[in-house]
Amino acid sequence: MKKIFFPILLFILLGATSCDFMKFDFYDGPVTEAQFWKLNNSARGELNQAYAYIQQGYNSYDGALLAAGCDEAVNSNLNSSVNIFNNGTWSPLNTLNDVYAKNYNGIRQVNVFLAHANTANIIPATDIPRLRGEAFFLRAYYHFELLKRYGGVIIVNKVYNPNDTLDLPRSTFTETTNQIINDCDSAMLVLPLSIATSASSDYGRATKAAAMALKSRTLLYAASPLNNKNNDITLWQKAAAAAKELIDSKAHSLYTSYADIFNYSVAPYNTEVIFASSADNRNDIEINNAPISFNGALGRTNPTQELVDAYEMKNGLPITDPASGYDPRNPYINRDPRLKLSILYNGSLYKGIQVSTYLGGKDAGDQSINGTKTGYYMAKFLSASATWNITPTTLVRRPWVIFRYAEILLNYAEAQNEAVGPDATVYSAINQIRTRVGMPDLPVGLTQDQMRQRIRNERRVELAFEEHRFYDVPRWKIGEQVFAQPVTGMKITSDGTNLIYSRFTVETRVFSEKNYLFPFPQSEINKTTKLVQNPGW
Repeated sequence: MKKIFFPILLFILLGATSCDFMKFDFYDGPVTEAQFWKLNNSARGELNQAYAYIQQGYNSYDGALLAAGCDEAVNSNLNSSVNIFNNGTWSPLNTLNDVYAKNYNGIRQVNVFLAHANTANIIPATDIPRLRGEAFFLRAYYHFELLKRYGGVIIVNKVYNPNDTLDLPRSTFTETTNQIINDCDSAMLVLPLSIATSASSDYGRATKAAAMALKSRTLLYAASPLNNKNNDITLWQKAAAAAKELIDSKAHSLYTSYADIFNYSVAPYNTEVIFASSADNRNDIEINNAPISFNGALGRTNPTQELVDAYEMKNGLPITDPASGYDPRNPYINRDPRLKLSILYNGSLYKGIQVSTYLGGKDAGDQSINGTKTGYYMAKFLSASATWNITPTTLVRRPWVIFRYAEILLNYAEAQNEAVGPDATVYSAINQIRTRVGMPDLPVGLTQDQMRQRIRNERRVELAFEEHRFYDVPRWKIGEQVFAQPVTGMKITSDGTNLIYSRFTVETRVFSEKNYLFPFPQSEINKTTKLVQNPGW
């Protein structure tokens, strides 16, 4: 019999089905498939590999964050591939990366594990239900990552064999959603509630709370205008109920420090993080995003003036309110504390050193090709402890946070407001988030539409740069009004005595009806007769 090697398992849909020999890096010698599943820890290794397909958002697009693909930011590298989302060059032939294949590879990996888990040599056998629960969560997660991009997709809930028909049609949005919810419910039956109820050796693995969070997000997307064209209130009710179930479980809570949620060196596995990618020791986040005067950093993610303007004054009033106290001659004082924790502006401190973005300043756009294009740099995610381009370098342990408790509160507030209006529970959910950073409660007596706008703005500032805005605006079906507008920045000059702040247009951008969904890669369309391309592409 011929030997086949580990790469055979990289096929997206097919599993090993013959009695041919396989060879694995962690086993000295060829084994048959049946022997492999009897090897100690083989099944665990297969499931562990399934986690490897979880994508981090820090460097997904040649060093760019997805924030630069929407109105949150501009990438200082104007040739960055992330700009296809903004300039009209996005197409089935130019899909930026292989998220389609990666997610199906993750699904295949999970299905291979599920097909063998009950008969594999897993010691102790009492771990089998929990490991299967993790697999159900991961399969739901990878299907959701496809759903939020493409709408209904091909559902893959088994291992396909070479003799199976692989020319499969895409399922509807509702069918794909139901598959995700069913897998979440299956995971919730057997997983430990949270990290706090898990063994330390299981930190970073899926929990019941993670499955509940995924269910909450999935149902919120299903209830949103993009996918709920007739505004079926029962969909909003289901979304609210899913979020409330997690809230009522008390599995997680807001962490006291907004700035440290993402820094595991300071707050490892803190109470707010529900699920995250692997926590790697790294300094590439700073290399790519810190201001340019700091040891040759690249300053890639430049927040827009539109995002800066979204941060209220400390008294809770928007800067457009004449009573807010906003001073355009000193625009960054007395603002929502999350502004300085998320964005570096002229006069901000990073590593105890002042950031200077005024024209001629060491971090200004006129100082190098990498200088800020908007007058701002991103502060969120950056660690003051990380060092680079010096000896020795210092790495800091950070994950990409996928689900955190603040999002669940926001999910509940949005869904409940749409279902019944701004009741006391809506206020409570939002005010908890605001209280954490010292912001006042929302004013009482808001109408449903007024509350809707406040919730949307709260998501914008609380979840800035975390890959929510890019998908929130389309699911609210307001892309033409928001993403098709020019993005602006702040030019700072001096008259010899005072600084002068002038808004200027940085980029004009493109968004049309077809952009509400991703195009399927043309290479995938070419492989099948039944995968129908999304409208307009």
